[in-house]
Amino acid sequence: MPEYPEFAWFEGLVNAVTHRDYSFRGDDIRVSMFDDRLEIISPGALPNIVTLDNMRTTRYSRNPRIARTLVEFGWVRELNEGVKRIYTEMQNSLLNDPVYTEPGGARVQLTLENNIVARTVRRSEALEDKVSPEVIASLGEYELAAVRLAFANGRVTARELAAHIGRNRRTASRVLGKLIEEDGLLEWHGSSHNDPKQFYTIR
Repeated sequence: MPEYPEFAWFEGLVNAVTHRDYSFRGDDIRVSMFDDRLEIISPGALPNIVTLDNMRTTRYSRNPRIARTLVEFGWVRELNEGVKRIYTEMQNSLLNDPVYTEPGGARVQLTLENNIVARTVRRSEALEDKVSPEVIASLGEYELAAVRLAFANGRVTARELAAHIGRNRRTASRVLGKLIEEDGLLEWHGSSHNDPKQFYTIR
């Protein structure tokens, strides 16, 4: 299940490209992903008569040639349809309304919030389809982290686990080895134990 409706994040990106202030130098459109939200920041304040209060109903293009080209490609909605539909798509996905802000009055930020609680529950339920709750309850902190990483990403390496738990690779390798030999939860893949591409998956 996607964290955000595709139209919402794609339209947010297209709007950032279409309406950013290209006179700003030394700054770029930025996309930041967090556990609970996605932020799209575009250099420059809102153009002309557009404000945070009326942006759903007021249309003004700072870069009309870019806008017209993207309209012809079918990537930009005319008459502000795109912004209104972002709200609709988020509501239809039972997510909070998008949040537009102007940090420092020098950029426009779109924040899309996901439902991290529901996603965490779905992941836990899906993991329990593969590993029984009793086995999960018997795992130590690092072992559980390894199993969750392998499940969420389809695979896990010693380096990834070490970074995740804040320990060295030797500790991570020992945790992964136990999950193979004693618990039988993971399966090792590689040509040799010195293979830099070796990884582990849920058995």
